Amino acid sequence: MMASETGPADRPCGPKPVDGVRRMKPSKKIDGAIHRAAGPQLLTECRTLGGCRTGAAKFTRGYRLPAKYVIHTVGPIWNGGASGEPRLLADCYRGALALVEQYGLKTVAFPAISCGVYGYPVDSATKIAVETTVARLAQSKCVEEVLFACFSDRMLDAYQRKLSDIKTDLYS
Repeated sequence: MMASETGPADRPCGPKPVDGVRRMKPSKKIDGAIHRAAGPQLLTECRTLGGCRTGAAKFTRGYRLPAKYVIHTVGPIWNGGASGEPRLLADCYRGALALVEQYGLKTVAFPAISCGVYGYPVDSATKIAVETTVARLAQSKCVEEVLFACFSDRMLDAYQRKLSDIKTDLYS
């Protein structure tokens, strides 16, 4: 199952938030909200991981979050699309979903990776997010639910449109 919902950044609509932190330090946006809600132990653990390259994913405990774990991934900064941004963004979702599989998790929640301060165009990013996730789920043995946690009505509309397109394609 895949769904999109709105909700506060520190209480994502799903048990495994994905955190986009380039140097694995908190910022003021979604990743910062996750770090603040999880408490200082999250940053302490992140410092042991050696950073995270763009498109990669890392795994930590969730500490004070309702989620037991956080999957950290770093999306690309939008530079017009000719610098490998689509591949790197898809790698974020593939890497995070690989960790979900590796750890035998059943659910995961994704924010709109790279759509905030990194400037990725929303329609392009949601297309990549949904299509990459659907392709990966076709191979999944344990993932039962993927939630796209949307923090604005605009983002929610974009995900709902793309999910509707995918659903139509699956049944036609």
